Amino acid sequence: MISYLKGNLIYKDQKKITINVNNIGYLVSVPTQTLAQYQISDEIELFIHTHVREDQISLFGFQSIEELEFFKTLTTVSGIGPKVALEILSVPINIVKNAIISEDSKSLSKIPGLGKKIAERMILELKNKIDLITFPEAGLNSNQNLNEDVIQALVNLGYSQFEVKKVLQNIKEDIKDPEEVIRYFLKNV
Repeated sequence: MISYLKGNLIYKDQKKITINVNNIGYLVSVPTQTLAQYQISDEIELFIHTHVREDQISLFGFQSIEELEFFKTLTTVSGIGPKVALEILSVPINIVKNAIISEDSKSLSKIPGLGKKIAERMILELKNKIDLITFPEAGLNSNQNLNEDVIQALVNLGYSQFEVKKVLQNIKEDIKDPEEVIRYFLKNV
C-alpha cells in the first residue's frame, strides 16, 4: 500500500496530478487548494490514502497527516466516499469543522456532492469526534484583528458563519478596520 510520495509534478488537470517518482508516474487526486499551489516541475510531497475497489486502485494525496486523517474521518460517514471527501477538503478544514460544530448543514450542503441529508448525517456523526485544536483558525490571523463582532455582524445580515469565514480567509493583511472588513466581505461573497 502506498502511503507517501515525493517527486516532481509532471501533469495536472482540474482534480488530479501526476507525480514522477524515480521515473514512475503516480496519478493522484488532490484537493483543489493543493492543486493551486503547485506548477509543473515543482517538487511535491504528499501523504497518500490508497483506495482499493474491485475494479480500480485510486490514490488520494494530502499535504499533511492531519489533512489525511480528516479525510479518513470523513469517509467513515455513510454516504461520503473518497471523491466527496476530497470535495469537502477543497474547503479549508477549519471552516468545515466550524460548520460541523455549529451544525450549519445549509453551508455544508453547498459543497459539490454533499446534499442536505448527507450534510446533516455528517454533522450528527462527526460533531463529537472532531478536534478543533488540530487546525487553528487559518486565514483569520491575529494580525488582522478580526474579531467575533465582525463575524457576528455578517451572520446577523443573514450569512452563515461558514460563508463568512470562507470569504474572510483570503482578506489582505492591510484591511483591519471592521467597516473595511465588512465591505471586503460584501464585495467578495
